[in-house]
Amino acid sequence: MKHKIIGIKNYSDSVFELRMERNGLDFEPGQYLLVSKPGLDEKREYSIYSSADAGFLELLIKDVDGGDVSGALHRSQIGEELDVEGPLGTFTIPQEKRDAKFVLIATGTGIAPFHSFVTSYPGLDYKILHGVRETAQLYGKKSFDPNRHVECLTGSINGHFNGRVTDYIRENEIDLNSYFYLCGSSDMIYESFEILQSKGVSRDHLFTEIYF
Repeated sequence: MKHKIIGIKNYSDSVFELRMERNGLDFEPGQYLLVSKPGLDEKREYSIYSSADAGFLELLIKDVDGGDVSGALHRSQIGEELDVEGPLGTFTIPQEKRDAKFVLIATGTGIAPFHSFVTSYPGLDYKILHGVRETAQLYGKKSFDPNRHVECLTGSINGHFNGRVTDYIRENEIDLNSYFYLCGSSDMIYESFEILQSKGVSRDHLFTEIYF
């Protein structure tokens, strides 16, 4: 399906937010889309950043070195059309579990599905751990309850915690009754998974989405 770009917001030289017409596409928060530009053979998976109730679709994208799709998307202009497939994926919160407690752990643009969770489910009982280098990389910060948002910074002392999210998990108590959702780099996810299991979190309370 074709979706027209209606907005572009640049956060840095490499990270940007892309807004597209929704065209009636329904999704569950946490799902992703396969996106490409006409003429490109390759497609790329991007978690949906926007609320399920929004009248548009938003993606939070990092233009990676050597990334044909991310680079092409970064060079896009408002009014261009993109090829979109989906939604896909099961990194979602089932309706029967939405009254539970959640710990949402992200690095970088891995915050995207959690932004969709929080803006779609206003009553969600959550805590977000977001690992980045600098405060400027805390994407979506204004949408999160400041009392539930833990800034784990490795390149600045201005956050709540100076260090990686894995350091925070290792050094702090965790609620074993919570559900843990992890999204971001594979290294973070594998290490966090190991730490959480060593602290007694059961496998059925752990959910992951790896960003390559």
